[in-house]
Amino acid sequence: MNLIDALRAELLYERMGPAVETSGGSAGNTAAGVASFGGRSAYFGKVARDPLGRIFAHDIHAQGVAFDTEPLDGGAPTARSMIFVTPDGERSMNTYLGACVELGPDDVEDDKAAAATVTYFEGYLWDPPRAKQAILKTAEIAHAAGREVAFTLSDPFCVDRYREEFLHLMRTGVVDIAFANEHELKSLYQTGSFEAALGQLRRDCRMAAVTQSERGSIIVRGDETVPVEAIPVVDVVDTTGAGDLYAAGFLHGYTQGLDLARCGNLGSLAAGLVIQQVGPRPRQNLKAEAEQAGLL
Repeated sequence: MNLIDALRAELLYERMGPAVETSGGSAGNTAAGVASFGGRSAYFGKVARDPLGRIFAHDIHAQGVAFDTEPLDGGAPTARSMIFVTPDGERSMNTYLGACVELGPDDVEDDKAAAATVTYFEGYLWDPPRAKQAILKTAEIAHAAGREVAFTLSDPFCVDRYREEFLHLMRTGVVDIAFANEHELKSLYQTGSFEAALGQLRRDCRMAAVTQSERGSIIVRGDETVPVEAIPVVDVVDTTGAGDLYAAGFLHGYTQGLDLARCGNLGSLAAGLVIQQVGPRPRQNLKAEAEQAGLL
């Protein structure tokens, strides 16, 4: 994922061929996934009062997510990410943060932060300084109410920028649950050994789920290790949103009190469905899919 400015965003958009335009954003995708499973989710995020911002607000509301953050008047336009997908389903993201950089502590809704069983944030949001302050404020409110905080490492390059800060969040208990893929985990601990990195993660964070593409995922909590298989996938079309939807399935199961294996299986189901389509949010009703698979 590359961060780009407005001029680069316009240039890339002009040179793109026919495209699919959809609302996204890492944590926004996760919130939408939780809602599709039948869970209750709320989202804090900054859009501008412009056409893209109105589309985003409409889409996330239509998916059943509470989204009440006031839009930005004036200033930068709504963020967008241009994602180029290669035939193997892998993607390159070019992201203009736009109005996102204005998300700050004043946008935190204390009542929602205190009421949420788990507050989840994306590592990508560690780039804008005011967003970082908003995350720390939300985590403080959540912990004061006896709730838990989760985050995703988001991207190996994001980890490279904030390795020490991410480790500090886990080691000091600001973060209770971590999500990562294999590449992000190795980047976090600067090792080529998955086993060594997983062992260190087990010591640094109370609980973590690490995805390994077609090999499924591994959930660790203290000395407990729960391997989870991936669901069969006929054709990988676009891997955008796979990690986001895995987190959605896991968190929905976790907040419903399900065992870790079932939480992981819900994550695998959601991730496996979303990579068989273009776009980061599944078109299927995830609750219905999970019930059919005997997971709910």
